This record gives sequence, C-alpha cells and structure tokens, in this order.
Amino acid sequence: MSDINSNIPEGELTSKWTKYKSSVPLVNPSNKRTIEVIIVGSGLAGASAAATLAEMGYKVKCFCFQDSPRRAHSIAAQGGINAAKNYQNDGDSVYRLFYDTIKGGDYRAREANVHRLAEVSANIIDQCVAQGVPLAREYGGLLDNRSFGGTQVQRTFYAAGQTGQQLLLGAYSALERQIGMGKVEMYTRHEMLEVVKIDGKARGIIARNLITGEIERHFGHAVVLGTGGYGNVFYLSTNAMGSNVTAAWKAHKQGAYFANPCYTQIHPTCIPVSGDHQSKLTLMSESLRNDGRIWVPKKKDDNRKASEIPEDERDYYLERRYPAFGNLVPRDVASRAAKERCDAGYGVGASKLAVYLDFKANTERYGKIEAAKAGNHNPDKETCMRLGTAVIKEKYGNLFDMYAQITGENPYETPMRIYPAVHYTMGGLWVDYNLMTSVPGLYCTGEANFSDHGANRLGASALMQGLADGYFVLPYTIGAYLSKEISVKAIPTDHPAFVEAEARAVGILNTLVNIKGTKSVDHFHKRLGHIMWEKCGMARNEKGLNEAIQEIRALRAEFWSDVRVPGVVNELNPELEKAGRVADFIELGELMCIDALNRNESCGGHFREEYQTEEGEALRDDENYAYVAAWEFKEGVNFELHKEELKFENIKVAQRSYK
Repeated sequence: MSDINSNIPEGELTSKWTKYKSSVPLVNPSNKRTIEVIIVGSGLAGASAAATLAEMGYKVKCFCFQDSPRRAHSIAAQGGINAAKNYQNDGDSVYRLFYDTIKGGDYRAREANVHRLAEVSANIIDQCVAQGVPLAREYGGLLDNRSFGGTQVQRTFYAAGQTGQQLLLGAYSALERQIGMGKVEMYTRHEMLEVVKIDGKARGIIARNLITGEIERHFGHAVVLGTGGYGNVFYLSTNAMGSNVTAAWKAHKQGAYFANPCYTQIHPTCIPVSGDHQSKLTLMSESLRNDGRIWVPKKKDDNRKASEIPEDERDYYLERRYPAFGNLVPRDVASRAAKERCDAGYGVGASKLAVYLDFKANTERYGKIEAAKAGNHNPDKETCMRLGTAVIKEKYGNLFDMYAQITGENPYETPMRIYPAVHYTMGGLWVDYNLMTSVPGLYCTGEANFSDHGANRLGASALMQGLADGYFVLPYTIGAYLSKEISVKAIPTDHPAFVEAEARAVGILNTLVNIKGTKSVDHFHKRLGHIMWEKCGMARNEKGLNEAIQEIRALRAEFWSDVRVPGVVNELNPELEKAGRVADFIELGELMCIDALNRNESCGGHFREEYQTEEGEALRDDENYAYVAAWEFKEGVNFELHKEELKFENIKVAQRSYK
C-alpha cells in the first residue's frame, strides 16, 4: 500500500537505531566547517539542534520571529518530560514507554521512530541535569517523578509547573554559548516566508526582517524546520498568539508532504472560555490530574456551589468509567468524557461548559502524611488541610496562582473549573526515519513533524520529542545527507532560484496590503476558528466536514477580496505578519477537513461520530486506515493523497482500553 519510502533501517526493532548510528556516513571535522545549516525556530527542537550542530562544527544560522530564542512557545509547557529511567522501580522500561506511546496514539504511529524516542529519552534527562536544569528532587536528592495520562508508571520528570521554561533555558544557554563563540548566527525578529529549492534540493530560505520589513535571502546546504504546531488554526487554543503554520505550509507548497493534518489534540484541563473577548486559552497542567479528582454533580443543571454538593451526589465519572486508569486516562479520552457530561446537562459554572477538578481529598491525604512525620498520628481535619495545602503549594503553586489570577477564585478552597481546549497537533510535515521531508535536504523536527505520536500524544511527550530530535537524532541523520554535499560550495544568493522565491514572497505581501478591504485579519481568523471548532473539533461527522470545506473555500475567497491590511510592506507591520499567517491557516483548515473526511474511522484525537462503539469510544478500522495520510500540495489549493502503510511487528494491535 505504501507509495512513499520511510527509509526505516532493516533489522530488529531494538537494534535499528544502534546499528544505524554505527554505520551512518559521517562528515569529518574539517568538512563540517564548510557546511552551512539553516534552522528555523528556536524552541526546544530548534535550539537544541542549533546548539548541537554548532558544537559538532557546522556553520549554523538560526531564525526565530520572537525577540529572543527564549521566548519560543516551548517555554509555556508546564507539567513535565517523560523518560524511561525507572527511578521509581515501578516496572518502567524502554519497551513500556514505547508501548504506552504507540497505544496512546491509538496505533497510528510508526514503530521504529517511537522506539528510538523511548531509547534516547533517558539521555535527555542526563543532558538537562548536566546543563543545570533544576528538575524536582526527592528528599534524598534523587530526581523526582510523577504520573501523566495513559500510563501506570511514574516516568515524568518535572520542575514545578514550569518544566518547559527550565528545559528551554537549558537549550537556550547551550545555544547562546555557540552564538558567543561565533558558531551560530542568530536572526531574531525574522520570519521565514519561502523555502528555496535548487535542482530539487532545499538550499535556503527567504526571510522577512519583522522590524524593518526588509526581505533577506539565506543559503544553507540543508534547512531544518523546528517551528511548532498549528493549533492556532482554531483561533482559540493554548498556543501563544504568534504560533503559526507558515514555515511548514510554505515548505508544503514546495513539495513537502503534510501528514495526518486532522490529528488535533484537545487538552482536557484548560480554563474555560469566559467570553468573545478572548484571544487565547490557558492550560492547567495535566500533572494536576495526579492529585485532582474530576467530577460533576449527579443531578442535571445543579446550580449549587461545589462545597454544597455532598460526596454521594458527585459523579467522579473518569474513575467510574475507567477504573484501571481513573483520572489519568489519555487526553483524548478525558476530553471526550468531559464533553459528553457537559452535553448531557451535567456541566458546571455559568456557561455549563466546565467540570470540576477537585484537590480536597489528596490535600487531606498529604496532610495526614505530614502530620504522621511530625508524630501526630490522629490529626484533625483542619490540621490535615493546612499541612496538605503546603504540600500542594510546593508541587503546583505557580499553576494555582495562575488560575487564581485569571479566574479570581482560590483553587485551594474551591475546585478548579476546567474544560477541553485545542492544545497540540500530532499532524505535521511528513518525515522519514532520518527526519527528512519529501524534499531532499529539508528536515523537520519536534511538533512541526508528524512522526512520533500517532493520533494522540501522551502528556509530557512533546518536550521529550523536541529534545530527542534536536540533541540526539538529527545530529546523526543530517550527517548522512550532508556527507554527500561536502563538494557543494556555498551558492550565491543572486542565483535565479533565490530571485524567484523572493519575488513569490514579495508578491503575496504586496497583494495583501493592496486589497484594502473592509474587514480585519482577526475577523477572518475568528470565523475560521469557529468553523474548525464546530465542525472539525472534538467530534466530526461527514455532513459537518463537507459543510466546513465549502465554508472555508468561501471564506478564502472573501479573505483575498475583502481583508484590510493597513501600512506598507517595507516597514514594521504586525498586521501584515498576521495576514500572511491567517492566509496559510485558511488553506490548512481546508486540508484538515479533507483529511478528517477521508479517514472513515475514529482514532485518538480524530473522533468521527459515525464510528464509535456502543459505549461511545473511538472505533478504529485497522483493515482500511492503518496508514499515514501524506498529502501533496497541487496547484490551485488541491491535494493528492499518498499513503505510508503502518506495520506493527512488535506490538499486538488491539482495541484501546483503559478500564
């Protein structure tokens, strides 16, 4: 069935990566100094790759649209990073991390890539500790772990509720060291607008200086995209407002296949929408599900305060439906369960689109433990709550403070209200085992590619993939390609391919500012987001997806005839930046709906209402859909499907169960 080659090495799964590393072609140190690599993005995937490749001796240019690499959206990750170190002696292993990830992704990920990820996961922790990342430690000094959804072991390393920030600072410090040594040229406030191809290979990019508006040409023997996910196609998401798909989409339009675009992750623990004024949503870390119990009232439309609802009138629905995993089921399962309860009339809060995340029981439990440590083996409830609150504050304090600032409620005294929201995208540019796209010399790492998570990502695996790709995978695999490019001299940027690519980018910018329509960019983005959330969100069906495709096509036509972009091209112009990004989101939105319509099954984050079990769980069709959907862009915003067959030789494919 496969009509594309994923270049997976031969041999046993457990030895593929080891053998690959031992036999891969290398570039000798003196040749590395003549080879230039462009890296777009400075988050965990981009910064770690830039720092590592520069350390190895390559000449590196790194681009980000923020004012500093440390402002990349990786900084927003809260709960932790997975690694198969088995510190808790609770049965974890490389195989178990591999198995949990494949199962969590509903058997829609590539075995070889996921096993490699599990193999290198332990190295990431050692690397970060060596960099001084302040991961949480137990009383005896060992690194601490906590649980995340979809697993029955504790393998998640963390730094309070700001793990992403601390890991990014580690990668950022490594990157800044290379910048200081002159091995990396850093281009902040630059946005990539085009990939430059020469003789079919990626040889550079066109970038816009966002401060001056100047268009720049940059050559590279290879180009690496580490530009994050496309969740902002929904307008409201937990992503930073600047997060976008433009770099990946421009690569897609130059021949890079886009894989599984319909696989969107809805995160179950977000602060609910409070009104039409919002521009983004705020995530409450999945780590809170370690100690928070999720419930709704047993009575429909119950308007009592949470504190007034007695224990026997509460429905701890995740614990009831999934006793083996309880509140720690995977994100897609928890999200759909919350939606089902709210749709059935059991939601809480003014909007009734929320459920409770309650810490009272575990606060009291922690308090009893602390009291016992102090010799008090029969503490009263007030003592337990006081001592337990101190423990909760130490583990999750900044998250509780954030919730209080946003909602005006004290989560130590009253349960948090949460509801699912768009968070992560499992789809992305198709890459082979080497992390190379279908365009030779163009690589893609981290969330921007599709490779490791299948139809649903387990919590704390995004940081793991970003750093695995940047520190431990790409530095090997890119050498295999560059070893054949050592005789290629730097190509002057007055080459016709650069001229043509720049003209293409400038033409789009000029078109946007010259439309001079009547509606703002945000007007179109919000309308797109509404279509996507209603018809390609937590649940999809054939009728809604067909409607969405037609509505998006009409929206695209209206955008290109009636958008208003003030200002000019060749100066600071944030509205022009946004316009280009929304234009790409509109095209991507159509492909997401086409992909969702084409996949006549439910799996992970892709829930087609026509394909579900009697109990309302996702119903896969392994006979017809056990493949990666890799879409090729065709002229006139059309798409052609290519399929990569998924073979499972080391895991028994089964109906996913967390009961």
